[in-house]
Amino acid sequence: MSPSSPNIPFPKLISTPIFRPDLNIRLICPDCKNPNPKLIEEFASGDMVCGECGLVLDGKIIDTRSEWRTFSSNDEGNKDPSRIGAASDPLDPSALDTSISWQGSTNNEFSSSPSLSRTHFKATVNKSNVSLRYVLQEIESICHSMDLSMEIIETTKQLYRRSNEEKILRGKNKVVIYAACIYIACRIMNVGRSLKEIIAVTRVSKGHLSRAIKILVSTFDLNLKQMTSEDLMARFCNRLGISPEVTGISTKVSQRIEQLGLLTGRTQNTVAAAVILFVTIILKYPISIDNISNVSGMATPSIKGVCRMIEAEKDKFQDLFPCAAITSNMNDNSSGININVGDKEKEKNRHKF
Repeated sequence: MSPSSPNIPFPKLISTPIFRPDLNIRLICPDCKNPNPKLIEEFASGDMVCGECGLVLDGKIIDTRSEWRTFSSNDEGNKDPSRIGAASDPLDPSALDTSISWQGSTNNEFSSSPSLSRTHFKATVNKSNVSLRYVLQEIESICHSMDLSMEIIETTKQLYRRSNEEKILRGKNKVVIYAACIYIACRIMNVGRSLKEIIAVTRVSKGHLSRAIKILVSTFDLNLKQMTSEDLMARFCNRLGISPEVTGISTKVSQRIEQLGLLTGRTQNTVAAAVILFVTIILKYPISIDNISNVSGMATPSIKGVCRMIEAEKDKFQDLFPCAAITSNMNDNSSGININVGDKEKEKNRHKF
């Protein structure tokens, strides 16, 4: 670098500009000859007009915008601009089939006859597809009644269709099969739904449902997470109208029970209900054991029995409560936990919330 050059580490090279002809096609008005023309496309008439002098430069232009029309015989009053139909369902093999409908106005020349519709249906119908479509609709209806998400619904449909194609549970009742698929889908998505809840909706026997679940899990080689009382806690507390603070403490108690390995072999619905009863008694939260029994679906004596087991280990949960009165509250005979099941005298004198 010479001494006279500026103190720049990497000076830019000064290049000579190269002038080339402008090969871009530019449409201008032959009358105005404005280099920046103002051209207007009138799609209604199909003309391209100069906005300054009004000269028509081109005719019969094509409208490339979206044409939101219904394309029906009577467009008046129809606010639906859809022209592509519903989205195709990959789980439904007949989603892309063509069907002929005979319903319509009698004075419409395009209306088909009922005989043509029946002939087309007999020629193209597939009994297996019709049965599969009916089952998929049943699955969606049941899942909606259980307040399950669309991810669980789609997972259930995939499980059922795969089991149907591979004939895993051939000869079994379809209700038992898709009930097992619903339970497995809930376990895959970590959504707490017990067997008793699914049985209450589908009306199947527990033995048939349990066997179907075992067969599907072993065939698909699934590693399902074991359901705990923590998975049911939030939903039970929500249905009981319990405050978030009490719900949080109940969840922590359930986690502690799972960590310590307490109440092994007990039904998770019973454990969740007993934890709610245990926490609400200590915090003196106004909730009835009958309401807990109705929400959990478990009998009152079972809930009381498990609650007494939790009471025996109450010292392990003292740090989870905001106050230090757990010992005095648990020793209070009015708490209702120490009631002997079947003792009518103590049952009459028990504290009711």
